[in-house]
Amino acid sequence: MKPIIAAQAGTFESSDIIILIEPLPENSGRKIEVESPVMFQYGESIKAVIDDMLNQFQIADVHIIAKDKGALELVIRARLETAIHRSLGN
Repeated sequence: MKPIIAAQAGTFESSDIIILIEPLPENSGRKIEVESPVMFQYGESIKAVIDDMLNQFQIADVHIIAKDKGALELVIRARLETAIHRSLGN
């Protein structure tokens, strides 16, 4: 699948994450940026969760910006899934 519009989900509240999705040109690959106060401890885990979800939805050629405020994995997955559906025009 390919995102067709920029979309976002989530908030900047504590224990939440905001996910921004932007489509990229064909064959650009994935670009994942994560900002978090716990980046050193959990940054790679957050990126792995995002990458796993993108694989599940077969999403390529996308720019993801994740601004975390201490979200749990299930919150990250829920926000990303919502943003993906919005970016696909669903």
